[in-house]
Amino acid sequence: MTQATLETAAHPERLRRVVIEPLSRVEGHGKVTLLLDEDGHVEQARLHIVEFRAFEKFIQGRPYWEVPVMVQRLCGICPVSHHLAACKALDQVVGATALTPTAEKIRRLMHYGQILQSHALHFFHLSSPDLLFGFDSEVARRNIVGVAAEYPEVARQGVLLRKYGQEVIRHTAGKRIHGTGSVPGGVNKSLTTEERDALRSEIYQIVSWSRDAVRLARRLFEQSLETYRSFATFPARTLSLVRADGAMDLYHGGLRARDAEGRTIFDHADYSRYWERISEDVKAWSYMKFPFLSELGPEDGWYRVGPLTRVTRCDFIPTPLADRERREFIAFDEGRAAASTLGFHWARMIEMLHAAEAIKDLLHDDDLLGRDLMAGGERQARGVGVIEAPRGTLIHHYRVDENDQVVRANLIVSTTHNNQAMNVAIREVARHYLDGRTITEGLLNHIEVAVRAFDPCLSCATHAVGKMPLEVQLVEADGTLVHRLVRG
Repeated sequence: MTQATLETAAHPERLRRVVIEPLSRVEGHGKVTLLLDEDGHVEQARLHIVEFRAFEKFIQGRPYWEVPVMVQRLCGICPVSHHLAACKALDQVVGATALTPTAEKIRRLMHYGQILQSHALHFFHLSSPDLLFGFDSEVARRNIVGVAAEYPEVARQGVLLRKYGQEVIRHTAGKRIHGTGSVPGGVNKSLTTEERDALRSEIYQIVSWSRDAVRLARRLFEQSLETYRSFATFPARTLSLVRADGAMDLYHGGLRARDAEGRTIFDHADYSRYWERISEDVKAWSYMKFPFLSELGPEDGWYRVGPLTRVTRCDFIPTPLADRERREFIAFDEGRAAASTLGFHWARMIEMLHAAEAIKDLLHDDDLLGRDLMAGGERQARGVGVIEAPRGTLIHHYRVDENDQVVRANLIVSTTHNNQAMNVAIREVARHYLDGRTITEGLLNHIEVAVRAFDPCLSCATHAVGKMPLEVQLVEADGTLVHRLVRG
């Protein structure tokens, strides 16, 4: 059975359809459809994104200064990433080519708080039930309540790690979710001495727990080595930001793309002209677009982003504990862990440790207490902001007119970059675990485990263009249908 036969079935109307809907323990709504022949062989496997949110259209016509707050409503888990990517784009519009030291460090602190809380949420709350109990374990046990009952200290540390990250966000952005701390050209608040000291008092414990989390991720890999090294694993091109010296930098850098063997496709590319490197394709069965490296084309140019890419494709991590763990991860099992889809979880915990170390270092920098918060310069009509969100590379692109209104917006979010890679992952699982077998809930959960490894944020990623089916109903309070519009 070839990958092509799993992607496109010749006569889908003759096949049995199995649907996983909704996908559980992910952010947003999506589904997977499997088409099986009469012998149970899988003919097609697809990840469908069924939400339609149209933020790129909502933003048009709004004053540019509203955008960093508006775009956070894409997501309740990673709002800071959209907040900062939008601000980085609009820094260019207001001519702030270089932020003040206080503004940049406050933003970085905010971003590392976001990385910490989001990675803790995903690993401990959303994925650990599969990893601790097994992919086909009892459903009633395979959840965060089951983890808390059987592994109370693991659950406790997960909750407190996330809580600390949210406190970092609260002190830098004004509140834990949908804050307003970053603005085009800088930030609107710095830390007080009391806020800094409150965060300092806990950070060493947070670093220690983050190291424990890396050890847990490694131990889980070691305990199920054969499964972990091969599960949903496939060769993939990669894309990420790297610092000028090749270090992993989650806030700023140039674009690095490499092929599946690690050979460089391009390096330190200027992200402000990302469209010269990345194009987007549309398929009729998903609201999520399919990006690809332009020089390789839509069939061969798809790639993977996120923690696994960042940790394995950077030259080093600029904090000592995380870099030591990076080197051990890459060397483990002769490099197979670093090539494994389930290696995402281990890499994610290494990044969480890096975020904790970076927060510790920043909390000892007096620039966080500064009062020089804003920069400016010559006004521009266009801005591009790129940041490494928890799930991968995030691109915000805006064009603003002379009336300060946004006239064009394009967002390529982390999960969109991973769209084709996630589809390939579920096809690999379908081929190895489901093909020709009696379908059970446990086997179907294997498909979800593959999707969850990418930590997808499906609500962020839904803004494809094209003739998508769409139905809008206007309904009275008593349920009476007033008007109905249908497209497609």
